[in-house]
Amino acid sequence: QVQLVTSGGGSVQPGGSLRLSCAASGSIFSIKNMAWYRQAPGKERELVAVITSDGSTNYRDSVKGRFTISIDNAKKTTYLQMNRLQPEDTAVYSCNAALRQTYSGHYDNYWGQGTQVTVSS
Repeated sequence: QVQLVTSGGGSVQPGGSLRLSCAASGSIFSIKNMAWYRQAPGKERELVAVITSDGSTNYRDSVKGRFTISIDNAKKTTYLQMNRLQPEDTAVYSCNAALRQTYSGHYDNYWGQGTQVTVSS
């Protein structure tokens, strides 16, 4: 069994910061990559940032320079540091991991529960 547990959401004023965490647990053999997605009301889910196990990153344009994704392979945890938050960043943020379970020969995608991020004055 694999679980992704997300934490760190909340409400902040524009210009504020939040840090999200997503910890994977269970019978995990290896992690290929971990990513953060978000979905705002009435909008489709979108990829925010992704990081591979070797530290390569990719961000959507609107968060470049403000958000930083990182990974702690030993803890099987990814973090999303969000600075200079804006109202348009308001959404439910979810964690995704492409990982391989012990005794499995392939990678599968897993999702954590969403966490609300609200940016308003």
